[in-house]
Amino acid sequence: MTGTPPEAAPGQGTELPAPEPEGQGQPVDPGPAVAAPAAPPGARRPPRPRRQPAGPDGAVRNGGPSLASAAAARFAGGWPFGRVIGIGLLIVALFSLLAIGVGGAALADQASARDRVVNTLDPAAYHASQLQVQLLNQETGVRGYELSGQPGFLAPYREGLAGQRYEAGKLRQLLGGMPGTVAELNQVLQRVKIWQNSYAEPTINHMSATGRPAPGGAVGEGKADFDQIRAALAVLQANLATQRKQAVDSLHGSASLLDATLVVIACALLATVLVLAFGLWRSAILPLSRLAADARLVAEGDFGHQVEPGGPREMRAVGMDVNRMRERILAELSALRAAHASLETRTEDLQRSNSELEQFAYVASHDLQEPLRKVASFCQLLQRRYAGRLDAKADEYIEHAVDGAKRMQALINDLLAFSRVGRTAQHREPVSCAVLLAQAWANLAADVRRTHATIEVGELPVVLGEASLLTAAFQNLVNNTLKFHGDEPPRVTVTARRDGEFWLFSFSDNGIGIEPEYAERIFVIFQRLHDRATYPGTGIGLAMVRKIVEYHGGRIWLDTAVTAGSRFWFTLPALPEDENADG
Repeated sequence: MTGTPPEAAPGQGTELPAPEPEGQGQPVDPGPAVAAPAAPPGARRPPRPRRQPAGPDGAVRNGGPSLASAAAARFAGGWPFGRVIGIGLLIVALFSLLAIGVGGAALADQASARDRVVNTLDPAAYHASQLQVQLLNQETGVRGYELSGQPGFLAPYREGLAGQRYEAGKLRQLLGGMPGTVAELNQVLQRVKIWQNSYAEPTINHMSATGRPAPGGAVGEGKADFDQIRAALAVLQANLATQRKQAVDSLHGSASLLDATLVVIACALLATVLVLAFGLWRSAILPLSRLAADARLVAEGDFGHQVEPGGPREMRAVGMDVNRMRERILAELSALRAAHASLETRTEDLQRSNSELEQFAYVASHDLQEPLRKVASFCQLLQRRYAGRLDAKADEYIEHAVDGAKRMQALINDLLAFSRVGRTAQHREPVSCAVLLAQAWANLAADVRRTHATIEVGELPVVLGEASLLTAAFQNLVNNTLKFHGDEPPRVTVTARRDGEFWLFSFSDNGIGIEPEYAERIFVIFQRLHDRATYPGTGIGLAMVRKIVEYHGGRIWLDTAVTAGSRFWFTLPALPEDENADG
């Protein structure tokens, strides 16, 4: 909302949204304007003294608000609300980056320690133990073969050789970053090579060639070599266990550091949130609550209440806008009251006009028809008594008078019926369209017998409406078919189907049809497409049908795609229970 704010009277407390220097946004108590001594050019205007808060006994207490309150007040009064939000978001962003950095470093250390234990040392210890098993299998196979001489006992030895190569390869992959441990592994494999070359292979070859075990000295040397393998393997496993213990201790330390880091981050986050929440409450929520209270008073109808804006610049601008809106509402309310008074005057004029129209309808239906009936009666009496006694011209004149009086009576009756549609509303109730159509057909029984007309009716629904008006609508449609028929006897077909929230009715016949260019004209009152001598009538029938259908919330139109005969479509709202049943 733009525009120049209205001038505030002294003592109303309205503040103009003028820019303020930073650090001088203290709220000022509203009061009468007092002339102040002029300050020298370029000098900063000293701030107004603030009123000290009074205690319960009314005495003024020394000392100002707390440091946080004073900072929040300066923070709120001197800065726009966008800057307040921006600084708060900046603080949160910096804190988030710091927390992410520290927490990420601690988490990375923990992940590195866990990876060393889980993916390096534990698998290395497992494969070292499996290497020991494979070496024991080799020793067991060689001894069994040496004692029994059966080649089948060499199966563990050969499986042990394959297992040794596999486990040694795995250990080299896992211990690639630990040169000392790799050296110990090489020491183990070197001793294994010595044992195999000095004892295992010679023993197997000797047994294969002679069928007898090797001399006792060779067995003793082989046992000593294998004991050295066990010792080297024990050194390797002990080293792996030591490194695993160190890694587990490092993992526990990383976990403790991560927990401490998370606790510190949580405490710092809580403190930051509390500080920001207090600043937001002091700078925005409190002034907004006051503005909301003032606006609520205005909304409850106290449009004379002056809104006192405060807080950041945007909040004060909103307060000024609310004031302008209040004044505009006052102006529009005055205009609305004037318009309401004018509307009441027009309503009274309309009621008086309706009353006069009802009086006219009464006069037209009683007073005007009475002399018309006399004219028609006496003209018919003259026609019966003096027919053939006068000349042909006299008989023709009398015939014209009788016909004119009858047409005038029919026209007045149709006009009265047309004017009553929707003006004298009756109680609506569920009515069966099949019953109403049968009643309309019975009302035209004489014309039906004269034209040998037939009707074919599908399943018609129950709708909510006025039975008399809907019967009149069906009767006018049937009468239109009986009147405008061709050489064949009239045949009427009436069906209905559901179309969303409406029932869609089809009313077709085999008559002379209607050209598409007259699809709208036929529904206009007094519009005729044929001369009165060929097709008598007042030209009100279809106009009344449209008025009745629209009064019930539907619409009617001519199907211009039909070339043989004519077809009318019209809709009527479905009953609520029918809608629920379909849903």
